[in-house]
Amino acid sequence: MEACKVCHPDKVESYSATTMGRLFLRHPRNDQERLGCEACHGPGKAHAEAGGGKGVGGLTSFSRKDPTPVEARNAVCLRCHERTARLFWKGSPHESRDVACTDCHRVMVRVSERGQLARATVVETCAQCHIRSRVQLMRSSHMPLREGKMDCMSCHNPHGTGTEKLLRANSVNDTCYKCHAEKRGPFLWEHTPVMENCGNCHDPHGSNHEKMLKLPKPRLCQQCHTDIGHASSPQTRTTRFVMGRQCLNCHATIHGSNHPSGNFFKR
Repeated sequence: MEACKVCHPDKVESYSATTMGRLFLRHPRNDQERLGCEACHGPGKAHAEAGGGKGVGGLTSFSRKDPTPVEARNAVCLRCHERTARLFWKGSPHESRDVACTDCHRVMVRVSERGQLARATVVETCAQCHIRSRVQLMRSSHMPLREGKMDCMSCHNPHGTGTEKLLRANSVNDTCYKCHAEKRGPFLWEHTPVMENCGNCHDPHGSNHEKMLKLPKPRLCQQCHTDIGHASSPQTRTTRFVMGRQCLNCHATIHGSNHPSGNFFKR
């Protein structure tokens, strides 16, 4: 560390204020951590003798434009961070797209309060790539990420999972039920699209329609209920009958009902 500090005093100073820096410098747990800079960058003798420079002397470097391949950079991190939440990193969408650990995390400087993130918050870090999701979160009906009540990792594990879309739970519905337990059921009368996937009706990142619906009511209902007559007007197609009306005025328990007479979700 002291040898590196001769040429890189600013890096050593900023690193010493980070979570990893405090651990390695003050409370190293093993011989690897006692190596200081060389624990991650590799032996520095050849680098110093050659006069320095990025990639000179076979050092592992971690910036996006540096010569060290992404796989080699990530392998350094995974020597310590492969367990628990990162068990599914290999083969994950991020790993297969050459995302480097250092694209999302900053080891040498403290930017965030937790996780040594590349930006101040989880949302800002994810938004570096997931621009469309960030735009959706700015819509009028949205998950409370802007308010700081949850973040992307409330639903997703960016390091990989065994499920679609990096979800922490086993399915989209199980993810939603973590907060919306009253919608889980089972119900005596179940609404098939609801039980299949909450995303059939809702946009999970945000919408300009109430309750994060994909379409305004009654247009959303009409995606399925278009070719049958309505009980109040059997000779009239549903589209004409309910246009401009509110289906939920009558069908109030649309997520499911346990009422003996709830087969049309009216009670």
